[in-house]
Amino acid sequence: MARNKFDIDEKLESEFSFKHLKKSGKYIRMFSGRMVLALFLLLTSSFSTMLLPLITQHILDITVPNKDMKELIILSAIYISLVVLMLLLNMAYHRIMVKVSQGIVFHMRQDLYEHLQKLPFSYYDDRPHGKILVRVVQYINNVSDMLSNGILGVILEVFNLIFITIFMFILDSRLAWFVIAGLPVLLIIILATKPAQRKAWQDVSNKNSNLNAYLQESINGVKITQTFTRQEKNYSIFTNLCEAARKVWIKAVYIGNFIGNSVPIISRVVASMIYIGGILWLSPAVTFGTIMGMTSYADRFWQPISNLANIYNNLINTLAYLERIFETLDEPVVIEDVPDAVELPPIKGDVEFRNVVFSYDESKIILNNVSFTVKAGESVALVGPTGAGKSTVVNLLSRFYNLNSGQILVDGYDISKIKLNSLRSQMGIMLQDSFIFSGTVDYNIRYGKQDATEEEIIAASEAVHVHDFVKEMKDGYNTELNERGSRLSQGQKQLISFARTLISDPRILVLDEATSSIDTQTEVYVQEGIARLLEGRTSFIIAHRLSTIRNCDKIMYIDNQNIVEAGTHDELMAKKGAYYALYTARSH
Repeated sequence: MARNKFDIDEKLESEFSFKHLKKSGKYIRMFSGRMVLALFLLLTSSFSTMLLPLITQHILDITVPNKDMKELIILSAIYISLVVLMLLLNMAYHRIMVKVSQGIVFHMRQDLYEHLQKLPFSYYDDRPHGKILVRVVQYINNVSDMLSNGILGVILEVFNLIFITIFMFILDSRLAWFVIAGLPVLLIIILATKPAQRKAWQDVSNKNSNLNAYLQESINGVKITQTFTRQEKNYSIFTNLCEAARKVWIKAVYIGNFIGNSVPIISRVVASMIYIGGILWLSPAVTFGTIMGMTSYADRFWQPISNLANIYNNLINTLAYLERIFETLDEPVVIEDVPDAVELPPIKGDVEFRNVVFSYDESKIILNNVSFTVKAGESVALVGPTGAGKSTVVNLLSRFYNLNSGQILVDGYDISKIKLNSLRSQMGIMLQDSFIFSGTVDYNIRYGKQDATEEEIIAASEAVHVHDFVKEMKDGYNTELNERGSRLSQGQKQLISFARTLISDPRILVLDEATSSIDTQTEVYVQEGIARLLEGRTSFIIAHRLSTIRNCDKIMYIDNQNIVEAGTHDELMAKKGAYYALYTARSH
């Protein structure tokens, strides 16, 4: 059962730990050289900026009163040069950090996608796909800037504060204390709002994830929606999800703005104290140039404070997204090669199940102590009621799930102890979902064998009568297919999937409802192709149409967590048991 539906907020497997930030260091270290260079550029720019108020103070207090035009021109030229230098350094910094930020996006997204490719079917069974997609695209985009510019921003602003504080005390230590006095107030505000901020941005993450999940589901099911005139109901659901996302976003922004707005308020109060203290209390010891210079430093002092507050807001947001990203990256790959896994050599196709017990979750056993043997080259049909475990048998043989207990052997090799690629590369599996990728017909068939020749593609296509309808298309095998093959009939999609499976020339062939959507005439042609292509291959066939499996070497009736009956069609019909009842019921 899915743990996270579109109308249920995701729950983290564990509370956030700063270990997630430590894990992020992997991506930062990839670009450490560029980031150090960018930091040097920023610090140089910042130091240059710190000199500007001193030049201003000198001009107002000394150069102008002395009417020294030469010195005024020189200082003005230095002032302009520093401003130009600052702009050039900032431009160079931004060019570097754009590449760093996108590099982090690239590598983090690459790792996440690679990990998703390895996760078992059970992971996707439990989650709406929209909630997975949002992590790969949106969440990584949101964290990349914090992991690059955010970290350098913190370092830069800390240095800025140090520089400014030193220059303020050089200019006038008494007025400097007026500026610093506002810091404790801001610190109290930040600490007081931190828990609420983290919770608010987690809510934003959850509601946006819900919205994305429903949108993805709605787009995939738009034909069903229109068929059953569910547009108004779906619109209402979508509107409610949008409203929930809007409310939590506004709440999070309000909390963030509370900190952001606190900084300019405190800075204005501090500026007022400089004027009051400088003019009323310390005058005439403090000159006008000193007051103007200190006011300029005060503005610069609170600018990094404001920037740090913004970085803090973004950090709280980023932590919520990092929780989701690393939750996915930390998801265990339960279907993987064991440390001492061996390569499965070319197989004949003998298959044996020994006392296999399996359940998708703890609530219900699907297969209980199942044992059977299939010899190489035999064709085996699996029949029985819906949900009895027919597809489960072939999923376990393909090792898409791990057993609770027991063994499955191929040519005497325990499949849990062999390398997955060496097993699946020798199997041809056609599942119930005839998935068509965006791309050409050639691309979809070649997916089963990347190095297939044009002759092999045509041969496989002719065997299952794909060639019959592809040659009628305008561009033949180069015809572009839409996502999920929306312009093909269900039967055509299944035939293309069938060709994709057959071209891999497997030793073990699995057909899970492979002909369920093919019309009767086409099925006759397909049966001819199957008969030729199954020669010498072990095959497992699950078919709704019992006519498809009459000629199989063995038929196994699965029910009540085990194999109830097994034999040929004639043997089971003569037995007049469960298979006989099923066959006669469907024949009428």
